[in-house]
Amino acid sequence: MKALPKWTLMLLYCGYLYVLLKVILFKFGAVDASFLLKQLARAMQHPDMIQNGLESANFTPFLTIRLNIRRISDSHHMINFLGNLVIFMPNGIFLGLLTKRKAVGALVASLAVSLALECSQLLFSLGSFDVDDLILNGFGGLLGYFGYWLILLLFTDHSSSQGSVRASNRPVT
Repeated sequence: MKALPKWTLMLLYCGYLYVLLKVILFKFGAVDASFLLKQLARAMQHPDMIQNGLESANFTPFLTIRLNIRRISDSHHMINFLGNLVIFMPNGIFLGLLTKRKAVGALVASLAVSLALECSQLLFSLGSFDVDDLILNGFGGLLGYFGYWLILLLFTDHSSSQGSVRASNRPVT
């Protein structure tokens, strides 16, 4: 199988990031930049909105994760737990495809994207900040990265002396 050109992968990654914004910030609604500007202006006029968001934020690691696991039979908790993992798995896959990052780099990059989204939710009053979302999103990105490398290893032609890759044009390092 021939690898996709890098520009195509970049375009697909941008599409993924758009979907991520749509799901996390806009809760599946239309992506509306003018709405964000209005929300930002509102937050600047009423800084107490951000203060209230900070007061209701979860800064205790594993608090929401433990709650979700204890109540996993409730679909809301299961979707919250699994959704935060699964939604960032493509991020790890794209990082594996597009960069030469190691696993730690994929984790840090996934955490950075997640932190930007969590802070945006707080700033634009579009959700609540939860450190457990960062943990699950980062772990999801890492799972995606390892999944990418596992698939790459499975499709590597180990019989050739050059170690060519059938599923990609990158050799295994």
